[in-house]
Amino acid sequence: MEIRQLRAFAAIAETHTFTAAALRVHITQAAISMQIRQLEQEVGVPLFIRTPRRVVLTEAGEKLLERAQAILREHDAALAELAALAGAERGRVRVGSASAMISGDPLPEILKRLRERHPHAEVSVSSGTSEALAKQILSSELDVAFVSLPVESRNIETELLIQDQLVAIASPRHRLALQRVISAFTLGGEKLILGERGGNTRRQIDEFFEEAGLKPTVTMELARQAAIKRMVEAELGVGIVPLGAVREEVDDGRLVRWWIEGARINWELGLARLRGGYCSPVCETFRQLCRDYFQSLPKEEAPEPLAKRPKSTRRGRK
Repeated sequence: MEIRQLRAFAAIAETHTFTAAALRVHITQAAISMQIRQLEQEVGVPLFIRTPRRVVLTEAGEKLLERAQAILREHDAALAELAALAGAERGRVRVGSASAMISGDPLPEILKRLRERHPHAEVSVSSGTSEALAKQILSSELDVAFVSLPVESRNIETELLIQDQLVAIASPRHRLALQRVISAFTLGGEKLILGERGGNTRRQIDEFFEEAGLKPTVTMELARQAAIKRMVEAELGVGIVPLGAVREEVDDGRLVRWWIEGARINWELGLARLRGGYCSPVCETFRQLCRDYFQSLPKEEAPEPLAKRPKSTRRGRK
C-alpha cells in the first residue's frame, strides 16, 4: 500500500470519477486505474462499485477512506514540517561545551547571532567533559559540541576553531613576576596548579615535563580554569592555562603570564559532530557563525625563539 495509491483512491472517492481524479493527481486515467487495481489486489476486496456515470465506495472502501485520509494528512504534515526545516523557518540545534570559557563569553554572542537568523529555532546547551560530549554526539543526544582536540573516535568529525598557546601564570607579587619567560626547570620547581588528569591539555603538560626530565610538584588538580586562576591569584601556586583564558586578568594586573621557554604546548578547541550525520540549516548556520567568530579573534604571537618546539628527547621516541 503506497502513498500514491492512497492519494489516487481518495481522489476517486471525493470526485466520484476516475477522469476527474486523474486530473487532480496529475496522472493519466489509465495510470490511476492501474493503481486502484493494484490496491484492490493488495487489500483483497473491491473498493468501488463502478457505474456508467460515477463510482461508489463499497463498505470496505468507506473504511479504507477514513484511514487513507488520516494517513495522507500525517504524510503531508510531515512533509510540510521537513520543508520548513529545510527552509530554516524552524529547526533545532543541541550544543555541548567542554569549556567554561567558551560558555561564558563566545557562546552567548554566537547564539545571539543565530537567533537573529533563525528566530524560531530551538536551541539547547549542555556542558560536560570532551569525552562525555563525544558520547552524547554518538548517541544522537547532541548535534555539535565544543571539545578539546583531538577526539579519539572515528565516528566523530571535528574542525579546529582556535589554537591557543599554553602559558604559565602567577600572582603579580611572585618573586619572578617581572620576567617574561620562564624555563621548564624553574617552572618544575614551583607549586603547580593544573587541570585534572585525563584531558588533552593536562596530557600535553605532563609530556612536556617528562621530556624535560622533570618531576614537577603538583599541589592542586582542578576541573575549571576559573578555579585555577583564582587559586593563583590567592598566591597558592603557579598555573598553566591557555593564553586567551587569562588575557583579561593579565590586562587588569591581577595575574602575570610567562611564556614557557623551549616549549610550544598548544590548547586546541574544535567543533565536533557525528561523521556523515545530517546537519540541518540551523545547525549549519551555527557552525558557520562559530567559524566566523573565532577567525575574527585577535592573535598574540609568542616571542620568536619560542615559536618552534624543540624535537622530543623522550626516550623511545624517534
